[in-house]
Amino acid sequence: MTPRGAVSPRHRQLTRVNAHDLIGLRGYARGLLAPGGPARRQQAGPVRSAFRGRGMEFDESRPYQAGDDLRSLDWRVMARTGQPHTKLFREERERPVLVCVDLRSHMFFATRGAYKSVAAVEAAGLLGWAAVDHGDRVGGVVFTDHSFSELRPQRGPKAALRLIHALQKAQPADAGPAPGPLNAPFDQAMGRLARVARPGSLVVVVSDFLGFGPAEEVRLLRVARHSDLALVFVHDPLEQALPPPGLYRVSGPQGERLLDTRSSQAREAHYRRFQDRCERLRSFCRGCGGRLLVCPTTADPVRVLRGGFR
Repeated sequence: MTPRGAVSPRHRQLTRVNAHDLIGLRGYARGLLAPGGPARRQQAGPVRSAFRGRGMEFDESRPYQAGDDLRSLDWRVMARTGQPHTKLFREERERPVLVCVDLRSHMFFATRGAYKSVAAVEAAGLLGWAAVDHGDRVGGVVFTDHSFSELRPQRGPKAALRLIHALQKAQPADAGPAPGPLNAPFDQAMGRLARVARPGSLVVVVSDFLGFGPAEEVRLLRVARHSDLALVFVHDPLEQALPPPGLYRVSGPQGERLLDTRSSQAREAHYRRFQDRCERLRSFCRGCGGRLLVCPTTADPVRVLRGGFR
């Protein structure tokens, strides 16, 4: 029997995730998105908001004011104080969930565990199902080196299936896309995300954040001003630290090459670059009030998301 709060073991694909696999994640997504802070949209839904009015949850009683709905009179307080009082309710509001998924060529890589692209796609699928089960609308942006899929938020299981279709379509059959420029697509994807996001949304960006620079920060800061922002940082252990000194043959979209790790200065510089990337993401999240979730390719995205959104 699985202990309460733990995640049951499941089979993971290592290089590509198909639609059947993503549909099967729905059971693992239940309760993944705990109710967060006050939502800001004016549309009814299941997330408690800071807006007061006619709703489901009692907030407080205050002295009656001209124009108050007589159906909201608090008779108990009136009997106790002798003065008319009105009940105020905290309304439930909808929180759209937008998932931005990076599937550029360098995401199709791993030395241990699953490809970074697999971790990203699984995380996106889990978030989509979690939003549906929570009664939220689901949308987002899926981008590769050369294409974008922009999904306006919609409600219900069909919205999650639409996201799954976009994720599956963005994964090449041979898991080896042609390399493309780094910075331009990322910047454009953040711009598209800023157009799709509406006030009160939960926006989650899943990426290895290669090419994340000042232009991308400015676009995401605009999103964070009116939405809740979370970054899921996917990385391979090799990006954090080089293997022991030696010569290693590695392959990728550009073909095979030798990796020389015999220099201690090179190993230290490699480690420092990774730490700088992590610190930049942490500093950005601190500055905009967002949250950072770190997801190595050896980790289970279910556990990462469950821990990060609790």
